[in-house]
Amino acid sequence: MKDFIWNNDDSQEMNITETIEMDLLLEGLYRISGFDFRQYMRSSIHRRVQNRMQIEQIPTITGVLEKVLHDSSFMTKLLNDLSINVTEMFRNPEFFRAFREKVVPQLRELPEIRIWHAGCATGEEVYSMAILMEEEGLSHKTKLYATDMNEPVLNKARSGILPLSKMKTYTKNYMAAGGTRAFSEYYTTDGHFAYLNPSLLKQISFAQHNLVTDHSFNEFHVILCRNVLIYFTAALQNQVHELFYDSLSPNGFLGLGDKESIQFADCADKYADFAEQAKIYRKK
Repeated sequence: MKDFIWNNDDSQEMNITETIEMDLLLEGLYRISGFDFRQYMRSSIHRRVQNRMQIEQIPTITGVLEKVLHDSSFMTKLLNDLSINVTEMFRNPEFFRAFREKVVPQLRELPEIRIWHAGCATGEEVYSMAILMEEEGLSHKTKLYATDMNEPVLNKARSGILPLSKMKTYTKNYMAAGGTRAFSEYYTTDGHFAYLNPSLLKQISFAQHNLVTDHSFNEFHVILCRNVLIYFTAALQNQVHELFYDSLSPNGFLGLGDKESIQFADCADKYADFAEQAKIYRKK
């Protein structure tokens, strides 16, 4: 009979041997690569490691650690597996509609607007913000900063190239988010891919940044980190919230994902609900 432990963060059942192996794997990854997954939710990490084990036909997590230690190309594959890259343009349209209707009027009087998309993945949400700010006549004084820990993913984001097959969904999202033009005005196509207008990409600065280990790099009027914190333990969420609070200007705005909330964060009393249904909060 196997001994099991409960992981209190995500209720993921793991046997003791696997738990020890996973601790060693994540510690090894951190020491070698500098990427720290030790406080990520174990259920998500475990699934991704198991998937890589199946692809590579590696029978144990210890075997994964051995390959990480001796095969840099395998380590890169695993780091890419562990990065969270699920996104789409105008994802959760109600968020972007609320941002347009409620936050944008608050930003208009600023001489410049700095917006940070933390954990931008392949860039679809920061592209969306670039479109929104252009439609609101604010692109000339807006600077968008898009960061992620994964450099290959950032390179994809920098390209501004999207599968044409996704544009039907993105167009639907755009319209639901309050778009005011024909969505097709924002890209050209060769029949296979959509190429975003260069004017949109000029507004965006892409850079590698690790929310777990890196510090604040500017002061922002808006920080968006949507559907990233759900993969972190409570302790790590609080650490990242501290980073965001320190990085926000007075009366700045924080936007979270639809399954996230600031309610249980240590800094909750430092924010006011601004657009509660859209998960937009304002720094007091």
